[in-house]
Amino acid sequence: MNNPASLLILIFFGMTYLQSSYEKLFYWEDNITWLKEHFSKTRLKNHVKPALIHLVIMELISTILCFVGSIELLVSDGRLFGFYGAVFSAITLLMMLFGQRLAKDYDGARTIVIYFIPAVMAVYWLN
Repeated sequence: MNNPASLLILIFFGMTYLQSSYEKLFYWEDNITWLKEHFSKTRLKNHVKPALIHLVIMELISTILCFVGSIELLVSDGRLFGFYGAVFSAITLLMMLFGQRLAKDYDGARTIVIYFIPAVMAVYWLN
């Protein structure tokens, strides 16, 4: 393995998205209620449920790709799954950033940018 930082970032995003999708799925109604209020003054106000479904799907895909990419990196020094895990992670974060900016939640958007930086680093390192 030529870059241990790539492995650490993949594990980080795998864990992050696993926890995030778990919370969304197992506390679905609480999330829908909160998000409907959060987006009540935006163009997403009538599309919260489909948006959340798409977000959970992206998080689960990112989780699987990051964990499989971690294993691939350790076993064969392969980077294909990790690269796609990093790309899907970055796209997922961009989806979240779009929502936060739309809702004018600038603190939430700032937090997402903090996650976005290592995602882009992982895309670069694993390319």
